[in-house]
Amino acid sequence: MVLHYGGVDEPRPELRIGDRERRAIDAHLQQAHGDGVLTLTEYDERAAQCWAARTQKELDALVEDLPAYRPAPDEAPTVAVPEPAPDEGERKSLAQRLTSGAIGVAVAGVALFLGGQVLMADDATAVMGSREVSVGPEQTQVEVGALFGSVKVVVPEGMRASISGPAVFGSAECGAACTGPGPEVAVDVTALFGSVDVVRPGELTADELEDAAEEAEEAAEDAAEDD
Repeated sequence: MVLHYGGVDEPRPELRIGDRERRAIDAHLQQAHGDGVLTLTEYDERAAQCWAARTQKELDALVEDLPAYRPAPDEAPTVAVPEPAPDEGERKSLAQRLTSGAIGVAVAGVALFLGGQVLMADDATAVMGSREVSVGPEQTQVEVGALFGSVKVVVPEGMRASISGPAVFGSAECGAACTGPGPEVAVDVTALFGSVDVVRPGELTADELEDAAEEAEEAAEDAAEDD
């Protein structure tokens, strides 16, 4: 489509992008840094350009010389399954492992080098990234944690969730999933500078609603420019 500006034919401006696209490119940059393809200085420079970018073309230029992005297996939705109860004192709680002295430092360090991948596969823990967990019909308890990341817990119809646990500079939200009849699933939350959203299938989280609103606003602005 060609627009007319002051009597001169000019190409239509490229559509603006939002934080969703920026997060995807930043994850690619983090992975390249973790693989040793980018130095820390190079990553810092490109990350700054990534979050300042306004068009997809600007983002594409930041990764065009990098190997293709490899999605982590843990990025796919997983089903929470019950775990056998350990002997007393054998296993620390998720909150203790994320916040205790040396472990807390180790988690932060590993997060930088793994580029936001999920740590501690026995728990639904997201570090500087995101993860989705689907609760099974026989599940009675789920333990989730978010450190500079987000976890989406999907509770099926016919079940009711209850959430508890610490949220330090983070949030834990539960709306429709915490109402209604049916067996209860306890969601044990640890959120440190991160967020945990407990939702029904198909329900959007607060961040997803915000992204959708931004996209709708940008689409409206683009439509107004076309007029």
